[in-house]
Amino acid sequence: MSASHRMMGVGAVVLAALLWGSTGTIQTMLPADRDPLAVGALRNLIGAAALLVLAFAGRQSRGAFSALPWGRVCAAGVAIALYNLSFFGAVSQVGVGIGTAITIGSAPIWATLMEIAFARLFPTRLRLLGQTLAIAGVVILVLAGVGGGTTPQGIGLALTAGICYATYSLITSGIGLRAPSATVAAATFSVAGLFTLPLLFVLTLDWLWSAEALAAILFLGVIATGLSYALYTWGLRHVAASTAVTLALTEPVTAWILATVVVGEPLSAQKVLGAALVLAGLTVVTVFSARRS
Repeated sequence: MSASHRMMGVGAVVLAALLWGSTGTIQTMLPADRDPLAVGALRNLIGAAALLVLAFAGRQSRGAFSALPWGRVCAAGVAIALYNLSFFGAVSQVGVGIGTAITIGSAPIWATLMEIAFARLFPTRLRLLGQTLAIAGVVILVLAGVGGGTTPQGIGLALTAGICYATYSLITSGIGLRAPSATVAAATFSVAGLFTLPLLFVLTLDWLWSAEALAAILFLGVIATGLSYALYTWGLRHVAASTAVTLALTEPVTAWILATVVVGEPLSAQKVLGAALVLAGLTVVTVFSARRS
């Protein structure tokens, strides 16, 4: 793989993470009584619809569905659906800060271990240093000012979410060259949308019926899910899954910047330090790729 293709893949993953980082700010437009699981299910469905439109708009991507390894596509779809459900469950038990730190911080570790176990893809020492810096930065950034306790169930759900996210990335990376990225993303999120669809029949949606809430949900589904995962899936064609999962740590940095600039959250030295460590770690990961045994 050429260096230019790799850097384009890095750029696609980082851009996807920037879009994910906007979700916290956008969700402030939703009513306080919204159900987080309903938000996740709606994001999956709307994102799947947007990706299907994108896939069917192109002749090559439209005709590539039959060539997909549907067993692995279904596994990736279920993994990303379980990621959403586990993450929201973790957040409800241990809070946004702790749930996010454990989920996002553990995902690169799971992805690296999976690559070692299944692909014999070993990281260099410098790359491990970059991952460690980025993960430490996320923990410092996300947990700054967070109080409250934790529960074993909440920690378990957050770790499960991290495993599911890493699993989705690894599977998608493996099938990324079998079909256009729009086709792969549309197929996996169609599975995820169908998997979480039953939730919308048992959860209340009364909070959804306002212009502001509908606009926020459409943004979360079309842009922060559909477009972002199209970019992320394309990026997985050019970088290792553990690299992509680590680069996705750009998300909490983006969320912090938006919360500071748009929402008006106070600036603190601890958060600045955390963001600086994340960016330093991601720089190292970008420069030093994983090496195959």
